[in-house]
Formats: sequence, structure tokens, C-alpha cells
Amino acid sequence: MATAIPDRFNAAQFFVDRHLDEGRGNRPAFRCEGRRHTYAEVWERANRVGNALLRDGVGRGDRVLLILLDGPEFVATFFGSMKIGAVPVPVSTLMRSSDYRFFLDDSGAKVVVASGPLWAEVGPALASAKRLERAVVVGSAPPHLTFDEWIADSSTSLVPADTSKDDPAFWLYSSGSTGSPKGAVHRHRDMLVCSDTYARQVLDIRDTDVTFSAAKLFFAYGLGNNLYFPMRVGAVAVLFAGRPTPEAVFEILDRERPTLFFAVPTLYAAMLQVKDAASRFDLSSLRRCVSAGESLPADIYRRWVDRFHVEILDGIGTTEILHIFLSNRPGQVRPGSSGVPVPGYEAIVVDEAGTPLPVGEIGNLRVKGESTMAGYWNRPEKTDEVLHGPWIETGDKYYVDEEGFFWYCGRSDDMLKVGGIWVSPIEVENILVGHPAVLEAAVVGQPDADALVKPKAFVVLNRSSEASPALAEELQEFVRARIAPYKRPRWIEFVPSLPKTATGKIQRYKLRELGSWSTAA
Repeated sequence: MATAIPDRFNAAQFFVDRHLDEGRGNRPAFRCEGRRHTYAEVWERANRVGNALLRDGVGRGDRVLLILLDGPEFVATFFGSMKIGAVPVPVSTLMRSSDYRFFLDDSGAKVVVASGPLWAEVGPALASAKRLERAVVVGSAPPHLTFDEWIADSSTSLVPADTSKDDPAFWLYSSGSTGSPKGAVHRHRDMLVCSDTYARQVLDIRDTDVTFSAAKLFFAYGLGNNLYFPMRVGAVAVLFAGRPTPEAVFEILDRERPTLFFAVPTLYAAMLQVKDAASRFDLSSLRRCVSAGESLPADIYRRWVDRFHVEILDGIGTTEILHIFLSNRPGQVRPGSSGVPVPGYEAIVVDEAGTPLPVGEIGNLRVKGESTMAGYWNRPEKTDEVLHGPWIETGDKYYVDEEGFFWYCGRSDDMLKVGGIWVSPIEVENILVGHPAVLEAAVVGQPDADALVKPKAFVVLNRSSEASPALAEELQEFVRARIAPYKRPRWIEFVPSLPKTATGKIQRYKLRELGSWSTAA
């Protein structure tokens, strides 16, 4: 079922141009804000972007930073950059100015294309960007060109760059437990590999499908779900720029009638809290629901199936491997399990020395597959830490049962997955200790009522400060105002001291074992 990928291969030509060559130009590719966008329109706009970039001096290997809400401009900029051999770098739309400044400098982007509603955070990051030559805004942010002005005079004719299947095609940033985010370099072949393994062989995606992903396009998960999976087969994707609240998502499912729905466990849990949702909204169009980003608790799976009568296929993927490599199968779901390897991938559980472990023993998950990143940009030591020949170590603890199903047991480091998004405890701790009342802080993951992990902070106050519910709320707001709001602690617990090693390192595992609760956000 997998397509043989030729040595000379341009992903934009395959995912965009091919549809015109095969007579699908008039078919809808996307629906966004009530408007249909055909494959021909996607092709035309991507070509205009590519020519605008060439006019601005962007060449092979140059980076183009995308700070874009889901919409046609994201699609055009992503594929237009790739078509000329440049490297699009989509980043989160949930970040702060300091984060965008880092992305600009680390990537060395020559052009940034950003959505107007994000400009309050994006704008201040531009002044000190080292290599930036052009900023384009979807909307209005004088004196910068608007997206429409930028591409208005560009030709709709564009010859694809003669790229190799192994040339860099795009980057996605992946966070780590310490230090700054790392740019995972993906190749032109990687999207086709994921499409022909997971999308076609697990989801059985078809040209009659309509996809909707609550996970946004800047996520590795959302990028597949709602961009290159449907474009692989000539299907339709529903793009939504807004915040995926439970009510908003239900309304889209009811109105747009998707057949494939992708979300994270936190959203499924929140949707189950919506009163009378089963009678208010019609979800009968769905033939597959998918969950990834964090482990789906078995109870949420069972409650969803009981209420909406459609399975959730839970799986695990990583930014470094691009999409899902372990997944449950239709009709063969093991609630609480991550499933079995996707065709085309191998997975093993190993000890600290890299030796495979027997059934039932917990160890480190390693995966082998053709979509694995080439490496981290400018991080050779980090690349060497995770790549072991053809295998990549994911940082997850797993065991395998006698039937070959993989079961998640936690992280090998202190990273948290909150709503499917990585959170570094150190980043949150550094913000907390910037508050004048805080002497020390430690952040760990704590399960909520739905067994989903959220950040909890243990805080040691200085001698002049006194613990109170009001101070706990103040600390939560202090964090929320300085970094992405989803990273704020949901609970604050004041403690007299933190457990530490003899060398002074915080022992977060001891805090996780306490299991005590305090102020909820």
C-alpha cells in the first residue's frame, strides 16, 4: 500500500500539484469559515507564496517561520515555502514574545508570516531578530505587508525545486526537560511515509472522508490529521482558527459532518462534561475518532463509546517521528493501551543499556521507522542522546503485554504532557521563583478527576510571606501572565522544604508520590 518514493522528490509537488495533474483541481481541499477552497486554489496560492519568497531572496534551505492560526494562509505558506526548497517552520500560536524571539534567532528565519490576532506577542519579538528580512501579517500590522499585498503581484506559475526525498523539508520544534526547544528536522519523504502507514493502513483514509482536528496545524499531530493526510488522498479538511472549546467542537462536528475526528484526551474528557451533548449535537457522521498527545484513560474511552457510539483509537506519536507509530485498531481496542506498532514501524522496550526486556517489564521505548527526523537543528549532542542507529528513544516508559499491546507507564524525564502539549517543569519553576514571595518551587504532574495529568506546584515561601488561598491564586496568575497560559499550575501546595539529593537536585519523584492536594485553579 505504501508508495515507492523516488530519489528526486518534492513534497509540495506531490501533495499539491499532483491533484491538478490527476484532475482533482475543482474538488474542495478545505472548508474554512464557511468557504470552500479547491485544490486548484491551494495550488495557485502556494505558487504565489513561493514566488513572493523568491522575490524576497529566500532560497534553498532558508527558513520561513510560520506563526499562523489554522487557515488557507498556513496551507499556502507551508507548501509554497517547501516547493521552492525553502524550509517552513510552524511554531505554536500559544507562545509569548520571548519564545518567538528564540524561534526567530534559533531558526535564522529570513521571513516570518504571522496572524494578526497574535501580533501583540509576535511584534515585540521582531526588533532583535538576527536574520529576519521580511515580516508578513495576515490582517493588518503597519508598516508590515499584509499577506494579500505580499502575494498580489506574484505569478501563479512555479516550477518545483529539484529536491531529494532526504532533503530538509520542514522543522517542528520539540521541547525538552531542560534547555531550549529543539528543531526536529523532517525530510521531504516523511509526510508521505506517515500518510501511507498510519493514515491509510490504520485509519483507512479515503477521498470521501472529511477530517476535523481539534489539534492545530502547528502540532505534528494536527499537521498530519488536517493537512497532509487528507491531501494525500484528495479528501476534505475542516480548518478552524478558533479555540477548540467543547461547545465549539461539538458545533463543528454537528455542522460540518466530518468522518474522522482527532483530539487529545483532555478535550474528550471536557466534551463528556457538556450537558445533553448527545441529544443536542449529531455525531452520526463520525466513523473514526482518534486520540493522541497523552495517554487516554480507559474510563474516558468507555464513557465516550457509551454516549456517542464510536470508538476512539488511542495512539502515541512524537514530534521527532512526526506522527502516530503505536495505535489501537478499529474493532480491536484495548482501553488504556497505546495499541500495537503501526505498519512500517517497529517498537521495543529496552533497559538502560539498550537491551530488549521481556514481556511485562517496564523500560524505555525505542521506535524504528522511515519518518524519524534527520536530527535536531544545531543540537548534535541532543541528537546523539536519542538516536541509536535506526532506532530513536522516545523518553517514554512502557511495557508490552503477552498479546503485543504497549502500555504507557510515564516519562523517563520530568516532562509533562498537558492537553497534549509538552510542559517543562523547570520553565514553570523559573517563573515562580521570580515572584517576591517565593523562595523555591518544584512542579510535577498530578492527575485530575479524569486521570489526566496537570501541573502542580510545590512552593517554599520566604520568611516574610504567609501561605494563603489568595497567594496561591496570585502565583497562578503570575505564571499565566508570563508564559503560555496552559503551563500554569492547576494546584499550588505550600511546603516548608523540598526533597533534594545530597547534591541539591530536587527529587520530583518524591513529590509525585505525596498525592496531597490543595488549591485548585
